[in-house]
Amino acid sequence: MKITEKPIVSVLSNNDKIWAHNFDNFSAKVYVPGNSLPGDVINYGYSAPYLLVFTESLPDDSEAASYAEKSGLKAIAEKFDSSVVYVTPSTGKSWDDCDEELYKELISNSKIHQYHEDGYAILNNRFTKTVDGYAIRGAIYRVFIFAKGKAADYVASKLLKSITGDGLWGPADICPTVCILDNLSKAPSVERRNMPIVSVNNSTEIDAAISSATDYFTSFSYSTEIPDFTDVFNSFIYQFKRWGWVGDISFEPDFSSIDMIEEPVVTELKTTADNAGDDAGTSTHKVGYIAFYNKNLFDNGPVPLLLCFHGGGDSAKHIAYVSEWYKVAHDHNFLLVCIENHINSTASEMMELLSLLKEKYNIDSKRIYGSGFSMGGCKSWDLYQEYPGVFAGLAPMDATFELGLNVYGQPAPVEINKDTLVPIYYIGGEETPLPELPFQADKCTDRIRYVFDVNKVIIPYTAKFEDKDNWSNKIWGVDGDKTIVIHDNDRDSDLTLNCFKSNDGNYYTVLGSVSKMGHECRYHSCEYAWRFLSRFSRTENGQIVGGSDDILL
Repeated sequence: MKITEKPIVSVLSNNDKIWAHNFDNFSAKVYVPGNSLPGDVINYGYSAPYLLVFTESLPDDSEAASYAEKSGLKAIAEKFDSSVVYVTPSTGKSWDDCDEELYKELISNSKIHQYHEDGYAILNNRFTKTVDGYAIRGAIYRVFIFAKGKAADYVASKLLKSITGDGLWGPADICPTVCILDNLSKAPSVERRNMPIVSVNNSTEIDAAISSATDYFTSFSYSTEIPDFTDVFNSFIYQFKRWGWVGDISFEPDFSSIDMIEEPVVTELKTTADNAGDDAGTSTHKVGYIAFYNKNLFDNGPVPLLLCFHGGGDSAKHIAYVSEWYKVAHDHNFLLVCIENHINSTASEMMELLSLLKEKYNIDSKRIYGSGFSMGGCKSWDLYQEYPGVFAGLAPMDATFELGLNVYGQPAPVEINKDTLVPIYYIGGEETPLPELPFQADKCTDRIRYVFDVNKVIIPYTAKFEDKDNWSNKIWGVDGDKTIVIHDNDRDSDLTLNCFKSNDGNYYTVLGSVSKMGHECRYHSCEYAWRFLSRFSRTENGQIVGGSDDILL
């Protein structure tokens, strides 16, 4: 059964915390070691390993703490603001009795959420202002299973394959990321080559069978009562993560190897009157961000800045890693600042944050940009509406509220921008289930008409949503002065950019759609967003420079 009531948490003598819950197919005990990370403001969940220990029976509290410490898993959890989760079959069952439904239920009840404490996610619904339940806090794309004996045999026979279950955004392949199998009784059945496996204390015959069946294999032995996983975690396990609906293996970026800095920062802002988030009514509140930049970025004077806003329920790390904005920042040498839980901060508060960033970093005020995905796209539209003169360009992606509303769905606190030009790069997925493109909702046609008016686009935007079946351009309702199609080899999809000329002859408005894409934010889209945005600067007198045809992209 799902967690409908807030877990009852016990505090151990060393101030570590622990709690347990019985589900339909399994029971879990969650051991949460303390750490010094600002996890209440910075969400480390996306990069945190989900450490699952499959056991014959749940350990008592002291045994759980002892095993975590001796195995090295406690120190790993401390480093990433994570926990160690012990899993055993429901009462009366053994691992021999279990099928993949146990694992499916476990993943279905595992979430990374912006609201969390003590090893569980709090499923706040910001639209209904209710709590929709709780879940074990764990990233389902970083599932590392440690199993011994019969538990290892269960993993070996049931989980080393594609498994369809509850993914981040609907049904997806939820197979484990890495399986650490200790004392197997026989060679496992490995049905996919991209299944990383650590063989522990197994025979040479079993090791040979595993290594021939997977592209990612290592092994080690131990003679102590409990193995120490520290070395194998650092050298092998942590590099892996899974992503996408088919469970593709990808790799954790190693920032030190590319001379890049990932810098989490917590600061405090004055709460504005229009704040309708968690901190409404307070005088100040904490805000976190993560800055990504090359080590030599500031060697040659002021640098460009891109403020980046994540989707609802996601995090700063999530948007930086999944979209690979960090890679764009590395390749093009600019300062990327991803704002944490930005939905609890207003556009005005972002202006105070921008002032603090200028104090901390040597930022070129003429080259400040912004972008966001989903709810972060809505935040980018807030900046276009409320503070257009600050930005040299904005790239909202995959979302808009009704014209004049802010990220809270409430009227903007100031008169919205009517005449300040801001270069715009807006894209969405052609297969998205959400209303983010003009052919899907009249609020989208209203938004594009507004941009055309403000940016003084020559072609009039006359498209009406109710007439969409008769549009010549089936997505936007109007063709650009120039259309550019760029193929994404990694996803075998096309980015189609409709580029619109303004009355001064320059291109400030680009509307893009991506084939074979749903509600996503991809590297390919972000790369071309930067190529467009970076062509522009805003002078001290507020004029936009850039946008001629020869430097369109």
